[in-house]
Amino acid sequence: MNSLWESIFRSKTEEETLSGFLAKIPVFSELGKRDLNYLENLVHVRNYKAQETVFEQGDPGSGLYIIRSGGVTIFTRDGHDHEEELTTLGPGDFFGETTLASPAPRTVSARTTESSELLGLFRSDLLATSDKHPEIANRILFGLTKMISERMQTATLQLRNMQQRLADRDAS
Repeated sequence: MNSLWESIFRSKTEEETLSGFLAKIPVFSELGKRDLNYLENLVHVRNYKAQETVFEQGDPGSGLYIIRSGGVTIFTRDGHDHEEELTTLGPGDFFGETTLASPAPRTVSARTTESSELLGLFRSDLLATSDKHPEIANRILFGLTKMISERMQTATLQLRNMQQRLADRDAS
């Protein structure tokens, strides 16, 4: 069957829907089906070309991005415009989450590696949700807090391991 007819007659599976995709993102693990349907209408779908800037280091931060398709490189830039790549992210990964609850300048830059579809959830949307549906906002914030806590614990362990390796190297 050609793709035109498939798209007309075949309904999307749960995993292909936007709410099905969002259900797999750890930040939204506390959300039920109704909450996910609400969130589906809250997120902003953005399409980027390859090598397009999502945001620059120093830009005002306003929320998080989730990669639905494509890829994003996270990097820093020093005073001499030299870039240092920190990581490359793919579908299902998210970034910029620290500015969702508390606005602050971006500490890194983000650029797509290929054509990408990103979903944006911004602070203004979360604030509006906290007024209209505080229980949904609380579940999102709880999921966000859990993810940030896990990332901080991982970073702390990595730092300790690095410090131990340096101490062992200096002792030898």
